[in-house]
Amino acid sequence: MDIENEVFKGTVVDYKKVEEYGFKKENNVYIFEKNFLNNNFKAIITIDKGVVSGKVIDLQFLDEYTNIRTKMSGKFIDKVRDTYKEILIDIKKNCFKTNYFIFNQTNRIDKYIKEKYGNEPEFLWNKFPRYSVYRKNNNKKWYAIIMNIDLSKLDNGTGEVEIINVKLDRNKIPLLLKKKGYYEAYHMSKTDWISIILNETLNDKEIIELIDESYDLVK
Repeated sequence: MDIENEVFKGTVVDYKKVEEYGFKKENNVYIFEKNFLNNNFKAIITIDKGVVSGKVIDLQFLDEYTNIRTKMSGKFIDKVRDTYKEILIDIKKNCFKTNYFIFNQTNRIDKYIKEKYGNEPEFLWNKFPRYSVYRKNNNKKWYAIIMNIDLSKLDNGTGEVEIINVKLDRNKIPLLLKKKGYYEAYHMSKTDWISIILNETLNDKEIIELIDESYDLVK
């Protein structure tokens, strides 16, 4: 069970606040330690290149308490797991900023749309909390949709990815589908829309040009 990824997903570290919180810097790695549950356990949290990892030490046996990483449940195990998670959540609250999206390229694209068109992402579906749409101000029509899905829904492989759907000229879509990084529109009209993966396969400039085209087409 990757508790740290669950807590810190979609966030970015603020290193100034990390040091103020009490993390110690050792060889460009930030480390924080805290005893809990009457000093029976110690949490050791590490931030390395923005990635958070951690472990819980059973101070009675001076060994890592790995039961919190399993599906095992019980009053005592749950108490240790929940208390450790509370420590992580407090660190997140005080030392991290929340991004709308998971991946760097997605956040850069979101920043471009806000600055160019003044449109904030709208999160419309409780079932899909990271699915967002961008609408034109004048007619409220969608010109871009960002979604997080499993890669297997598009291509070979697995793992979470983010895509953006844009509307393009119907004659242009078949040509783009021959190139890496482009896919038939996921959950949209495959005739008028196309999905673009946001994992650095394509450079920002190419994606931005297509967003601009989509914006102009949605009339």
